[in-house]
Amino acid sequence: MKRALCLSVFALLALVVVAMNTPSYADDAAQPEKLLRHVVCFKFKEDAKPADKQAVEKAFAALPSKIEQIADFEWGTNNSPEMLAQGYTHCFLVTFKSEADREAYLPHPAHKEFVELLMPHLDEAFVIDYWASK
Repeated sequence: MKRALCLSVFALLALVVVAMNTPSYADDAAQPEKLLRHVVCFKFKEDAKPADKQAVEKAFAALPSKIEQIADFEWGTNNSPEMLAQGYTHCFLVTFKSEADREAYLPHPAHKEFVELLMPHLDEAFVIDYWASK
């Protein structure tokens, strides 16, 4: 009887140790996945017409439907009251789930076609990529 009780206690302790050292999938689900952000800001040439800018906006916004590696996309025009934009008017945020996805995006034919449309109207671009942290 004592032996059975000792074995039961030992088995219970072993289960507790195993349970404490097993990763919890619920914990993994609570952890936000890291996302790679690709921020692109444009300063257009002085002679770029509103229709030219709209064509660029439309073409950039169409890329997520053409490039499956784009996880998310958003854009907007500057409305900061700080007066620090240095002529940059448009900001585009392209989100990827991995560096491999970004590497597939950059040489993608749809991206290259977009760049060809953009270049005649572009004065300067500013690009920065980062892994998003909360």
